[in-house]
Amino acid sequence: MLDVRVGDTLRLKKPHPCGSQEWTVYRIGADIGIRCLRCRRMVMLERRDLERRVRAITRADETETANPPS
Repeated sequence: MLDVRVGDTLRLKKPHPCGSQEWTVYRIGADIGIRCLRCRRMVMLERRDLERRVRAITRADETETANPPS
């Protein structure tokens, strides 16, 4: 099972029609919402469909959101 979190950046196997392969996760649930980093198009995919399409996952930096500067 794919472990993705809101804010993660995904690299998919096939490029979007705008030419980008980089997407960011904006919603997690039965369907996963991703947003193209070039054209900002939002797409909802079923978890199993996304699992087949993902090539790489880059984790969001959690230390910045967990420990805001004083």
